[in-house]
Amino acid sequence: MKRNTLKITPLGGLGEVGRNCMAYEYGENILVVDCGIMFPENDMLGVDYIIPDFTYLIQNRKRVRGIVITHGHEDHTGAVPHLLAEVKAPIYATPLTQGMLEVKLAKGGLAQKADLRTVHAGETINIGPFKVHLFHVCHSIPDGVGLGIETPAGMIIHSSDYKFDHTPVDGWPSDYTRLAEISRGGVLALLSDSTNAERPGWTPSEKVVDAALDKVFDEAPGRIIIASFASLISRMQQVASSAQSHGRKLAFVGTSMQDNVKIARKLGYIKFPDSLVVPIDQALKMPPKDIAIMVTGSQGEPTSILGRLSTTRNRLFDVIPGDTIVLSSHPIPGNEENVYRTINRLFGLGADVIYEAIAPVHVSGHASQEEMKLMLHLTSPKFVIPVHGELRHLKQHALLAQQVGIPAENIAVIENGQSIEFTDGRMKLGERVPTPYVFVDSSGVAGVSEDVMREREKLSQDGIIMIGVAVDRFTGRMMQAPNIRMYGFSANGDADIITAGIQKRLEGVLQHKNSANPEREMEKDISTYLYNETHRRPVVFVSFNKV
Repeated sequence: MKRNTLKITPLGGLGEVGRNCMAYEYGENILVVDCGIMFPENDMLGVDYIIPDFTYLIQNRKRVRGIVITHGHEDHTGAVPHLLAEVKAPIYATPLTQGMLEVKLAKGGLAQKADLRTVHAGETINIGPFKVHLFHVCHSIPDGVGLGIETPAGMIIHSSDYKFDHTPVDGWPSDYTRLAEISRGGVLALLSDSTNAERPGWTPSEKVVDAALDKVFDEAPGRIIIASFASLISRMQQVASSAQSHGRKLAFVGTSMQDNVKIARKLGYIKFPDSLVVPIDQALKMPPKDIAIMVTGSQGEPTSILGRLSTTRNRLFDVIPGDTIVLSSHPIPGNEENVYRTINRLFGLGADVIYEAIAPVHVSGHASQEEMKLMLHLTSPKFVIPVHGELRHLKQHALLAQQVGIPAENIAVIENGQSIEFTDGRMKLGERVPTPYVFVDSSGVAGVSEDVMREREKLSQDGIIMIGVAVDRFTGRMMQAPNIRMYGFSANGDADIITAGIQKRLEGVLQHKNSANPEREMEKDISTYLYNETHRRPVVFVSFNKV
């Protein structure tokens, strides 16, 4: 790479929703922006979340000068502990985002080791050759910032997640003036959120949710249970305000939600009297019409509070007829099946379920098409790189950029790993770095391999057959009928025939005493036999016990 070249490499967030992580590189310096997680897809069995592959950053760890986190959502912060385990660099974040990071790092034992530095919207910070200008943006969490990254190669605008909400819940609209000031000297490239690129018009204000919640509180005959993201601070304020005005007490359930409420109240981002909040055990003893409960699980996650409620496996309380349950969120793309399955289960338990499709109990925190055009006009970039979204979102964002006059050759629709280089005001594709999924399971340790994922998928499809064989150590013959156990495998009613066939093939292999690895040979032979007979491929394990 030339010395006067700016290189931008997406390590996550392009071609997918979530896992946002971008590396800006100039000379011997790397600036990382955001470090998030992504929810697993339905076929990713046993996976809690997915993080970026940090190999490129680990290989260049001595060149990483800093990490800037734009806001506190998990898809921008969730992988920070995993990165800090490998790369030591200062982390810059606004007060609320920093408070949420401190809790996250404390759980991983990294709080004391992390170099957290507080910054505020409107400030400018110097990180190596990068002069980073922070401007406030509205989103569904307070204290979010976009970035004007001033580099020797030119100014880059990194929008982060944003919307142009004129009446935000916290009364703090996006800072048009600051954005215009940063852009006044000319913008080399705009990297802007594409999540809602398919939605025409303007994203509604968060204020519209107030009326919808008031209607719920007016009409609900019993308990009100509101499910939301644990980091959706603005929704917590709205629910608290509705509860207070309708004479209900409010309980927060879920460790992450309780932690975030505590931090947000301490820092003054949400305000309500202490007397409004009661512990869940006290709330459950009160008349149902007197309480509201906020829980996690708006995406139908099986291990969340709402997910466990829908399957009657929640430890603290159950759904009862007369409950009104509000899902104050939009299903993450690819997660619709989980959400609607959860809704159906809750209806089946006798609850009245209210969700975005039938009432405005949620609005997006992302810009729609007209706001995206406004961002393009405010910044007037020479080049545009759509970010944050699946490929269809990035493509649609590119079309919007063309509509406002950006030449097609100045728009780069790229996916994770494909770097872009800027030299002397020109843009070109750079090298591509590997960016595979890194799976994290319930242990919290990253690195569930692709092979393990394939094995889990295979086990889930055709089951497993375990065969124990007692063999005479001198003659090599079976001492008795093999012990055959089938799990998740259907023999189509011919179990006796299949068992007899398996035994016959075991005996056939044992007759060949020169077999170097009879157990593996048996597994292969039995797998072939089972496929020929049933057209299924269960996992087969054979173990010898020499007697």
